[in-house]
Amino acid sequence: MSESTAKHREIARARGPVSLAIVTVSDTRTPETDTNYHYLKPEIEALGHRVVGYRIIKDEPDQVAQALEEMVQAGAQIILFNGGTGIAPRDTTYDVLARKIEKPMPGFGELFRMLSYSEVGAAAMLSRATAGTYRKKVVISTPGSPNAVKVAWEKLIKPELEHLAWEVAR
Repeated sequence: MSESTAKHREIARARGPVSLAIVTVSDTRTPETDTNYHYLKPEIEALGHRVVGYRIIKDEPDQVAQALEEMVQAGAQIILFNGGTGIAPRDTTYDVLARKIEKPMPGFGELFRMLSYSEVGAAAMLSRATAGTYRKKVVISTPGSPNAVKVAWEKLIKPELEHLAWEVAR
């Protein structure tokens, strides 16, 4: 890690807890069966951060856009979407978020697909995982499979959580 990256992480960590929101995009999950939420919430809180918003929505463009706006209003610094990133006709999360994102972070999707390739092989190319900024918030969208959420969290999001929140707000 470069000296400047280490310094940025140190400054970001000193700013205190990060506020996150979780949006699960699914036509079938309920609050009881949402394994991604039940995984992410304790992970976030164990780091001393806060979950300030949570929604389960259908994969409908208007619901994706509305959930994004609600989580911005709820004060989330980082908004985690899971689900709706594939290429099936019902998968619209990426399409809505791609129109809203002001500064794309292509590296997130690239790294996610690279990590996924080692687990699912060539099927990783079907993922339209993405990230970027919207209204000084970080928006991250991953596939809805529990393994995809875990890989994205552990390998990409968690190590840079404070740094992401600091960079977008400074």
